[in-house]
Amino acid sequence: MTNSKRDGFGSRFGVLVAVAGSAIGLGNLWRFPYLVGNNGGAAFIVVYITVAIVLCLPIMISEFIIGRRTQSNAIGAIKKLAPKSGWLSIGVISVATAFMISCFYSVVGGWTLEYIVKSFSSGFLVNDSGALTKTFSNFTTSPVRPAVMMLIYLAINAFIVSAGIKNGIEKYAKILMPALFVLIIILAIRSLTLPGAQAGLSFLFNPDFSKLTAGSVLAALGQAFFSLSVGMGCIITYGSYVDKKENLMNISLTTAIADTTFAILAGLAIIPAVFAFGISPGEGPGLVFITLPQIFAQMPFGHVISFAFFVILLVAAITSSISLLEVVVAYFVEELKMSRRVATLITFSVIGLFGVLCSLSLGELKEMTLFGKNMFDLFDYTTSNIMLPVGGLLIVLFVGWKIRREDVRDELFNGGVIPFKRTLFNWIMIGIKFLAPIAIAFILLNGIGLIKLF
Repeated sequence: MTNSKRDGFGSRFGVLVAVAGSAIGLGNLWRFPYLVGNNGGAAFIVVYITVAIVLCLPIMISEFIIGRRTQSNAIGAIKKLAPKSGWLSIGVISVATAFMISCFYSVVGGWTLEYIVKSFSSGFLVNDSGALTKTFSNFTTSPVRPAVMMLIYLAINAFIVSAGIKNGIEKYAKILMPALFVLIIILAIRSLTLPGAQAGLSFLFNPDFSKLTAGSVLAALGQAFFSLSVGMGCIITYGSYVDKKENLMNISLTTAIADTTFAILAGLAIIPAVFAFGISPGEGPGLVFITLPQIFAQMPFGHVISFAFFVILLVAAITSSISLLEVVVAYFVEELKMSRRVATLITFSVIGLFGVLCSLSLGELKEMTLFGKNMFDLFDYTTSNIMLPVGGLLIVLFVGWKIRREDVRDELFNGGVIPFKRTLFNWIMIGIKFLAPIAIAFILLNGIGLIKLF
């Protein structure tokens, strides 16, 4: 099933940084810290790490198996493995999910660009949450500037993707990912040196399991599931560019470790600073765009620190969103036989159009709703609560119950090149066939409201 004419990753390091970049995104910097704050700190982190390794890793491995086995885009891969069957819905859902996430994710990416600019604006950093809330609200509801920033952000993504895998995604991931880790480490060190930061450190690393609830466990499961980019076609697509000699289990494990490490570093960069300035660690989604600027305003060289933080946020967003864009572009290139540049231009135009509508739905078009939600919230809710869990569930069921066990083994152990370890293989298969489907089913049932645990 090898396609020798396809572009692909040129090195093992390139594979690792690209896949890790897909996993590491806004969720690590934006969502993870406030989930930690709302769910008991260190106890939540313990549960998060456990479910990431035990449950989410098998899903990632499943996607890698599908992608590398076929060396095709998300839809083309299922066509090869299960032609003319209902399983094709996996590919369709993956491409549709990547497209919809790109639309609203690019809007938030545009916000990070705006806040990089604002970091050096006089009067931006003030120790006044009311003023910062007003600044954020005025910007996000504006009809023009957030849409322009979104299009600029999307254009950066399109530029990288249009250059291909080796000369585009891999090339820039090799630059962006090391820079991302260096910057977040510097920011974490600065946060830890603040007076009173010790309380934040204790909150992060002294678990109090009495504060854990069923909702906390499911929140950790959901965060790990979405943070690792499973269920949206990114890993299938990136897996199709991975050389046959690479060890998929090692790549998957390294990606999970890198993603979790970065999430903890983000917690170290944010939570100690929050405690140092006497702010609640459970401030919610406004933590990044409202609470943190208030903290930066009280720190020496606050404008520089603010600039560095939002650059980190931008880089993390780009490394994730290029993988989403590639899912759609790969489909156009391979299934509709377009050139990569044309496919990228069309993808940019369509996502740009819906991205503008998502941006306007927060302001000028906020009265236009469907099922009680504006377009931004509708795309966010539908993908997070329905499409991602459904896609992830179908993927593990497909690999666990449809693909031959011998083919899974062949892909995992590189046709016998990697020594076969029966215990490891059996654990992976149990995770794929039983544990992951059950866990995803709980997320899905919660997402559609049939059960309410958080």
